[in-house]
Amino acid sequence: METPPYSSATNTNFSELRARRVPDVPEDVDFFMEHLNDPNWNYTNVPSSPSTSGSSTDVYELGEGKKKFSSDYDTESRVDSTRFSTASGITDSPSNFEYDDESPYPEVRAAVSSTDDPCMPVNTFRMWVIGLFYTVIISGLNQFFSMRYPSVIITGIVAQLTALPIGRLMERVLPMTRFTTLGYTWSFNPGPFNIKEHVLVTVMANVVVSGAYATDIVATQRIFYNQTPSLTYQIFLTLSTQLLGFSLGGLLRRLLVYPSSMIWPGALVNCALFNTLHQNYGKKENKHISREKFFGFAVLGSFLWYWFPGFLWTGLSVFNWACWIAPNNIVVNQLFGTSSGLGMGLLTFDWSQIAYISNPLVSPWWSEANTGAGLVICVWIIAPVLYYTNSWYMKYLPMSSYQAFDNTGLPYDVTRIITNNQFDEAKYIGYSPVFISATLAVAYGVAFAAFSSVVVHTFLWYRKDIMRRVRYGLKDERDVHSRLMQSYAEIFPTELPIWGAILAFVIAALLSVPVGMIQAITNQQIALQVMHEMIGGYVLPGRPVAVMIFKAIAYIGTNQAVGFSGDLKLGHYMKIPPRLMYVAQVVAACLSSVVVILVQNWMFSNIVDMCALDQPQGFSCPSTGVFATSSLLWGGIGPRRLFSPGSMFNALLFFFLIGALLPIPFYYLARRYPLSYWRYVNIPIFFAGIGALPPATGINYSSWVAVGFFFQWFMRRYHFRWWMRYNYILSAGLDAGVAISMIVIFFCLQFPKGGVNLSWWGNDFWQTTADVMGLPLLMPPVNGTFGPGSWS
Repeated sequence: METPPYSSATNTNFSELRARRVPDVPEDVDFFMEHLNDPNWNYTNVPSSPSTSGSSTDVYELGEGKKKFSSDYDTESRVDSTRFSTASGITDSPSNFEYDDESPYPEVRAAVSSTDDPCMPVNTFRMWVIGLFYTVIISGLNQFFSMRYPSVIITGIVAQLTALPIGRLMERVLPMTRFTTLGYTWSFNPGPFNIKEHVLVTVMANVVVSGAYATDIVATQRIFYNQTPSLTYQIFLTLSTQLLGFSLGGLLRRLLVYPSSMIWPGALVNCALFNTLHQNYGKKENKHISREKFFGFAVLGSFLWYWFPGFLWTGLSVFNWACWIAPNNIVVNQLFGTSSGLGMGLLTFDWSQIAYISNPLVSPWWSEANTGAGLVICVWIIAPVLYYTNSWYMKYLPMSSYQAFDNTGLPYDVTRIITNNQFDEAKYIGYSPVFISATLAVAYGVAFAAFSSVVVHTFLWYRKDIMRRVRYGLKDERDVHSRLMQSYAEIFPTELPIWGAILAFVIAALLSVPVGMIQAITNQQIALQVMHEMIGGYVLPGRPVAVMIFKAIAYIGTNQAVGFSGDLKLGHYMKIPPRLMYVAQVVAACLSSVVVILVQNWMFSNIVDMCALDQPQGFSCPSTGVFATSSLLWGGIGPRRLFSPGSMFNALLFFFLIGALLPIPFYYLARRYPLSYWRYVNIPIFFAGIGALPPATGINYSSWVAVGFFFQWFMRRYHFRWWMRYNYILSAGLDAGVAISMIVIFFCLQFPKGGVNLSWWGNDFWQTTADVMGLPLLMPPVNGTFGPGSWS
């Protein structure tokens, strides 16, 4: 029998209702101020004061229950409720408050069911088979695509949409015979493929979407340090770094999972799809196209269209039309170019370029707007000012590059300053100081600012929340989803007893709370690798490989902890037992660690010119290039020679001060004008949002913001029902179509011996511009070198 959708106004006898007593002092005064730290909270639909008389503010409840109701429109859409709730804050002792039967957030009410069946089978044979299948496929494909520019990521939503028909097929064909093994009774087919099995399959896919960070360490050792690590070393390095953060995830539940204000927009995407798919799967919809059919059309359209920017007319991908008009004008190419320029444009016809940072149909618009402002101010204004004033000899370099350069303008040859895998100061003095491009210098500066701003921002906005959550646990939450989760046993964290890993692990633990809170609200992750590199460079001077591993442990510790918390929130919404969630994630992480290493090794053995900048199919390994440059700067030459007082890039340290001061005025402006747009200003996102520059360029961000504005602001505001029904499905369909098209083009046309290449103006001319060639504004002087006459 199908469970009817929750309706708080169904079968209600109004004679049994009693008016809730309104307190003498309106509680919404403090409540509004408490929610100033929550830009997802909608003030416009909250009554101005609970103490005001009138039907619009009277709240009723059943005599014995706690189920509230409002208008019929709210019953259907669950998005425009005028219901007032204090469920997101703990302001009283656990014994003195009432539970809510709905979330106070319209996004959560629209996506998450407020009922649960604890007896639903979850730990099933078919769940593990399908989950492991997607673990292998997604981790392998994303590792393959990650070494290409532009790239695309196969998200967990793709697995989510395709796992349901596979599960229903297994439901039909698998035998229902029951077996007893070691006292545990199980079956290949315990009944209908249910939503909780579906959730765990998707969680296993989500764990492996971002791949393994340690693969860049291995690639850097192979390409830049001419080392050949053994397969055993590669696998154990990847496993150790991937699994560290899971132990932190359990500690973060009080802060990142239990509070209803930590809505996790990415988890809501999954919840909306889970509920709609299972409610409507196989049903005919007469008034509009079904979600399954819409997804199929989106995949097909995306697959067919990508043949144009991906193969037939590759100029549509970069579409730097100003550079086509003036291919030899260096200034024009530096400003509008998309290879070594700033990408001052909005238009690209390649979805892999638009979604290179992340999918713009998922993040909240206000978060994307903060990133767009960071792009304009830091990249399109500050970077050109630094470059054209020749700060740090930048005119002799390309405007944008993730490489480091020597004093002849050529890429820095790290082998000339390394002896026995350690930095050799004598060789360094005899070779060259290191120079970096304008965008890389800005990237390091905003990384410093992001670190200090996230600490200050978290203290200003969330210090009271953090202290409350430390004192209270799951049973103290009023939120309906926290109450339903009390039916399941909890998980236990683990420890890592190695001294070097402990230091990085402590850093990861300290940063996981502010980073996790920002991501739970904005859907954007604050990347703080630069701080890990700086600390590692001071602790382990002159050892670039050791610093890379140190950074990987610290960064992945935070990243995995936050990711695990996000999946726990998804399980929180969907009522998945936490212990089973933990086991599924660990198994997926272990299996994917082996898969990504095998895929990477295959690529190095079979793809010609792998990681070369001019690799014909685009496998230039941009993330590995950034990784290698960082290992040189921080682990080889070291932060003391680059950023300490008197060094070349010392001025970049002022970004620490800027990042610490900027959140303060916006915090007080939001407190002074609580209903204004000031509360949407998020300085950590302003800085960290542009952290992918370089290798990303301005066109990746500007097109991302433009598409995000259309779908996340315009469509959500003016066509909300369409947005709720199709937005997230469209995002998954576009990603899946591009990924399939990339695979077909590469393995059917480009990879076979000789390959198939179309040589015509649309594919060739844009590659002859000054932008693609990375030409600097100035050439080195007559003596062939530029920069300071001495260095140490």
